[in-house]
Amino acid sequence: MEFKDYYKILGVNEDADLKTIKTAYRKLARKHHPDVSEHDDAGKKFKEVAEAYEVLGDETKRSEYDQLRQYGGQQGPQFEPPPGWQRQANSHAGQQHDFSDFFENIFGGAHSQSGRQQQSGFSGQRGRDIEVEMPLFLEDTLSDEARAIEYSLPQYNAQGQREDIHKTLKVKIPAGVSDGERIRLKGQGGPGVGKSPAGDLYLRIRLIPHPMYAIDGHDLSIVVPVTPWEAALGTSLTVPTLHGKIKLTIKANSQSGQRLRVKGKGLRTRKGFADLFAVLKIVIPETSSDQEQQLWRQLATQSNFNPRQEWEA
Repeated sequence: MEFKDYYKILGVNEDADLKTIKTAYRKLARKHHPDVSEHDDAGKKFKEVAEAYEVLGDETKRSEYDQLRQYGGQQGPQFEPPPGWQRQANSHAGQQHDFSDFFENIFGGAHSQSGRQQQSGFSGQRGRDIEVEMPLFLEDTLSDEARAIEYSLPQYNAQGQREDIHKTLKVKIPAGVSDGERIRLKGQGGPGVGKSPAGDLYLRIRLIPHPMYAIDGHDLSIVVPVTPWEAALGTSLTVPTLHGKIKLTIKANSQSGQRLRVKGKGLRTRKGFADLFAVLKIVIPETSSDQEQQLWRQLATQSNFNPRQEWEA
């Protein structure tokens, strides 16, 4: 079994915080997404990135993984976990992910269990339910087009050797799906034993973080930078949304952090569309000319505004 260095896959240090890990995942997920990348191995790299984030983005899994990294075994193609580690990590078992053998042996344990069940000679047993991560761009949730999903079904021969079955399905994503939601596809899971029915396939929706929009349920928010004079005098700005660019009116004397609601420009719901919130952020130039500095001084001497007046009460 080959050791997976999840830190190396995401390109982060071992002491990286969750924000850094999320940023790295977001960048790599968009780079290697099969719908975007033209490289033949994009799908494989995308799964590696998703698997790394599944572990490092979860506090419990990351803690167990860090303990495993400290184990004195060889971190290479012949890596073997320490005795008893499988039983320790089996708290994650019970659902099948489309991840590597390394992940399943450390955090799953379901493969070997399935093999023992099929070898035990049960004449009739319903197939196992399978769960597969389905990453989606926010833009994908607005589309009605069916999407292809590839996954593997664990199968064992008479000698107990694993022979996976690879399947591809066309799936239409229901309107209004949210991050973490499970979609059930009846009978698309593991094959049953004898004449028993197959298990079900569950698609776990994972919305890929967007570089501009934050997600709150089905609502979105976007930070809109404005200059001090735009905030003071008011202006009209062009703001990007998932539905196309819109004109946003900024009223005079607007404040940094103020939230402006744009109806119907959020994610799709089962009844329509949620809202987009434009969060104003006042920014100033990093450098100023002598003339601009003079204008700032003129404003400072003529204005009676004191933003710290409450401190003097």
